[in-house]
Amino acid sequence: MSDATDQNLPPVDVEMIDIKQILSMIPHRYPFLLVDRMVDIRKDHSATGIKNVSVNEPFFQGHFPGHPVMPGVLIVESMAQTAAALVIATLGPEAGIPIVYFMSIDGAKFRKPVTPGDQLRITVTKEKRRGQIWRFVCVAKVDAIVVGEATITAMIMDQVQPV
Repeated sequence: MSDATDQNLPPVDVEMIDIKQILSMIPHRYPFLLVDRMVDIRKDHSATGIKNVSVNEPFFQGHFPGHPVMPGVLIVESMAQTAAALVIATLGPEAGIPIVYFMSIDGAKFRKPVTPGDQLRITVTKEKRRGQIWRFVCVAKVDAIVVGEATITAMIMDQVQPV
């Protein structure tokens, strides 16, 4: 856990959210669940999602054979899932389980390939919230080196009944 006073951050509210809790917070499932754990959760502020990248990921069969690279769009999806779980953690159980819809992405940049064996650490920081619209600045790192970044916007909706 990082020291909040050195970085002028609010204190950590929840040190870790494990995979079982994540599964209860967002609707994604294998093979599209792209966050394994969350740490350093500062409700209504920031969190870090962790994705352990394995050679067994189904997308590596075609991206690219002989030179496996995690697609940038899936790095962005990892950011969005981390942000969605932060929203749910912030709203708390009294909000039920709303659906968090991805609305937009701005300034996406990919700096270095993410390959099997990497641990992707995605930090999402709330930039602003207006009603049901939330905006996050996201930075993905491997071994403390930035591999991707983006600003994403999401909308919170009441849970929709399955069809």
